[in-house]
Amino acid sequence: MRFIARGLGLGSAAMALTALTALAWPGTAGAAPTGTAGLHAPSALVLTVTAGDDAARGTVLRAVTLTCAPRPGGTHPAPSAACAELRTHATTLDVLTAPATDAACTREWNPVTVTADGAWQGRRLSYAHTFGNACGFAVTTGTLFDF
Repeated sequence: MRFIARGLGLGSAAMALTALTALAWPGTAGAAPTGTAGLHAPSALVLTVTAGDDAARGTVLRAVTLTCAPRPGGTHPAPSAACAELRTHATTLDVLTAPATDAACTREWNPVTVTADGAWQGRRLSYAHTFGNACGFAVTTGTLFDF
């Protein structure tokens, strides 16, 4: 037992000292890798369509992801068009949920709520809009919630 401890003693001490120095030394060993991710402000959203007038308590019917930077992507069926709409109307998303001018829907109350949550150009975005029924949702003019 003494022979094993003496044989490992010097080597183990050197390895322990090296490990402690690497952990304690202020350097860039633990820094995040550099690349193109830092060149674009984050623009990624989760979009949902929920049955009910409260997205937190309703049943999610559909959900997609939308990433706009560095390039359009995600599971949204038309990410380029949706990102273009966001670039134009990010501060006034109510424009995207406005019904078409020639829309004709019943006044049945069976609410559908759409949400957009995430980051847009590095800022928090949280949006929700409730339609009176599925017809009101179906006749909107925007592509952001068209999935």
